[in-house]
Amino acid sequence: MTVYWHALTKEEVLETLRTSVGGLTGEEVRKRISLYGRNEITEEKRISPVLIFAKQLKEPLIIILVAATMFSAFVGDLVDALVIIAIVLLAITVGFIQGYRSEKAVAALKKMITVTTRVIRDNEERIVDVRDLVPGDVIVVFAGDRVPADAYVIEEFDLEVDEAPLTGESVPVSKNADRLEKQTPVADRKNILHMITTVTRGRCKAVVFATGMGTELGKIATEVQKIDLQKTPFEIRMRHISKLLSIIMLTVAGIVSVLAFLHGYQMPELLVWGISLAVAAVPEALPAVIVTSLTIGIYRMAKQNAIVRRLPAVETLGSTTVICSDKTGTLTRGEMTVRKIYLYDKFADVTGVGYSFKGNIMDNTIHKNDLLLFARTAALCNDAHVKGLEENVSIIGDPTEAALVVFANKVGVIKEKIDLEFPRVHEIPFTSERKMMTTIHRTGDESQAFVKGATETVLNQCSFILINGKSLPLDENTRANILDTNNEMASQGLRVLGLAYKQIDKENFTEDHPPHLTFVGLVGMMDPPRTEVINAVEQCKSAGIDVVMITGDHKLTAMAVAKEIGIIDKSKKVITGTELDEIDITALTEQVEDTKVYSRVSPENKIKIIHALKNKGHIVAMTGDGINDAPALKAADIGIAMGITGTQVAKESASMILADDNFASIVSAIREGRRIFDNVKKYLIYLLSVNISEVIILAFSVIAGWPFPLLAKHILYINLATDGTPAIALGLEPHEPDIMKRKPRDPKESIFSGAKKWLVGIPILLAVISLSLFWFVLESDGWESEYAISKARTMMFGLMVFFQLFFALSCRSLKHNVIKLNLLGNKLLICSLIGESMLMLLIMNYSPAQEIFDLISLELTDWVIMLSLATTGFVYSEIIKFVNKINLKNSVMKNQIGQ
Repeated sequence: MTVYWHALTKEEVLETLRTSVGGLTGEEVRKRISLYGRNEITEEKRISPVLIFAKQLKEPLIIILVAATMFSAFVGDLVDALVIIAIVLLAITVGFIQGYRSEKAVAALKKMITVTTRVIRDNEERIVDVRDLVPGDVIVVFAGDRVPADAYVIEEFDLEVDEAPLTGESVPVSKNADRLEKQTPVADRKNILHMITTVTRGRCKAVVFATGMGTELGKIATEVQKIDLQKTPFEIRMRHISKLLSIIMLTVAGIVSVLAFLHGYQMPELLVWGISLAVAAVPEALPAVIVTSLTIGIYRMAKQNAIVRRLPAVETLGSTTVICSDKTGTLTRGEMTVRKIYLYDKFADVTGVGYSFKGNIMDNTIHKNDLLLFARTAALCNDAHVKGLEENVSIIGDPTEAALVVFANKVGVIKEKIDLEFPRVHEIPFTSERKMMTTIHRTGDESQAFVKGATETVLNQCSFILINGKSLPLDENTRANILDTNNEMASQGLRVLGLAYKQIDKENFTEDHPPHLTFVGLVGMMDPPRTEVINAVEQCKSAGIDVVMITGDHKLTAMAVAKEIGIIDKSKKVITGTELDEIDITALTEQVEDTKVYSRVSPENKIKIIHALKNKGHIVAMTGDGINDAPALKAADIGIAMGITGTQVAKESASMILADDNFASIVSAIREGRRIFDNVKKYLIYLLSVNISEVIILAFSVIAGWPFPLLAKHILYINLATDGTPAIALGLEPHEPDIMKRKPRDPKESIFSGAKKWLVGIPILLAVISLSLFWFVLESDGWESEYAISKARTMMFGLMVFFQLFFALSCRSLKHNVIKLNLLGNKLLICSLIGESMLMLLIMNYSPAQEIFDLISLELTDWVIMLSLATTGFVYSEIIKFVNKINLKNSVMKNQIGQ
């Protein structure tokens, strides 16, 4: 039966757990350890490194590559065999690293638990190992302590807890012992302490009700264990393509070999030729190009603070349609900042962000003495302090109080100096019941009280208001206006505090008999967005990518930040975690595309949102930094953890880490991912166009009863020369200028979408001109002539190689014509084409090389014919791009006319 601990009174909790404020006895603790187990995060059985390695050997592509290695070695091409086996080892190593790292996420959770804690047992306080905590133990925690288990607060003093790692709440949360309603979400359970959170202020006693895997942290660990690290869409697509192409090519090669045997070819010659054709047909360079492209992409991204843990994640991010982003520290700075102040009837905006002292008060009509007193109150009724100088300054303390120190500094009130000028002599700390803080300071023979707290509470203690340097009576209309102003500022997502002061004697100022305070004004603050995020969100929109905010903060705060960043406008819907709990996955799927902000969410809510988006066919990226983000990071198509504020759990669960915690870095990663996909597509078109043509040419020759147009050594050299460095160089092509102005491709769309004109036209074109050339030479010089056959094979061999080299130039872009591309934009490709061309000239003209390859010298006329025909693929490709661009312009014009 589920127990809603937060819905009980502290007496009911103690009774249910059969314990007391004096704690458990040693004997009872031993019994409960046997019953409940140790207070630690347990792991499900993990896959051993040996099994992870063995799993890589079962991949179909690896098996095909091993077979290709054996084929190459059999025909004596040891160089090709070594290249292929190197590719095999590289693919296995990458797969092993990915699998091994994915097993470490839960282990990181276990390391997050503290070592010892204070506990009351047998009516005595003692220090014990956190693993020995059991339900019913009474723990004692102070500021700076990490909470060792889930516990119910039974006694507290000025208690605040940082729950950001678990709930995403941007500011410390006040805790108390009040009973709550059953439906209260985790982030709002003010009477509960959660494992791994940290006490930032005050102290408390709490009774443990859940340990280990029974805690909220344990539930997250369970969710992480349940989620399988699925292959990315790119991995699945490439695996399918490689398998399909290999089967087709090998099948055709086998059929051609059988036909050749039936036509009377000798078995030894046929076996060598058939194996050579199979090696040339199988796209064994595909993983090398993909790994090289991804590795270079990772290097480029690392220079921009995006560190990739799983290679295919780079491309997956490029196909992402939705980015689900945490707010605190990701979209925002993670530093509270005063944004607006109100003194009597005047508003003033405050410039500057975070803990930088740069900024101004944007209103010259506020009375100078009023503003100085306002800033003095903010600085003195404050426990934060400044550390460091100038650019290296840091502020130690509560984020809200740090924001007030920064604000005061902008006015000219320096915290360190004002503390010396007005030394504190007494204080009444903030409590959840009192809802305000008071400090008393002496200067000379006088004492002054400064107060900050909830506006309504502070206002109730005020009889006067500061107007133009004077303390005047506070009437009911003015009081009502102040409350309305407070509500207006709160509706803008600001955290609002009221400030007040009074000249008093210390002995006359007590909590039971407060003096008649003078109301000074209101201060509104929030965790501001990063300045570069607004532009990044705009770029995502232009690239057709939706940005969704998922945060543990309050609805109004989330809405304010989302509007400022540009994620939502007034028409967009915002859903809270409580509302998500009441919506089933089917209903959420129907409205998920219309919702851009989710507030007060739980880890389960995040998983639910991701599943709903996936149900709609989206490729989902999820950013996060806290423990609560781990399941969602692992469940998303790509998880992106924060490198600075991110917990180790989040980093181990993610596919990519942002070293600078900067959302804007994701835009660079998206561009890189799209570039990689484009380049792999270019490579596939380049590779398959000629591979298919080779099979067509040889199959036709066998069926027609012609001599072999190409020998085994010709096939292998063509494969090595054109599928090597030129192909890899295409994988390194820079991104095209309009890459971030197009919509994400359909996740279900084939990688060959839009490429049919190349994949059909180029093989047919090459096959027709090659076979025509072969026929023409034999027809001219005699079909039975050995010289004619050698000449035809020489011209066919040269044509096949130079055709691919020219075609590679056009494959640099499938959209833009070569004349519009930077000729030296891909220096590696240019160098490889020049190098391969010079090597071919050497082979075809140097006598020893001619003998090795069974070639003969050609006449100048033969060279002109061969090279002219070799340019036809380049010309055909450029014409396709030109026609496509004309058709696109016409389509756009028709749409504009139609609108």
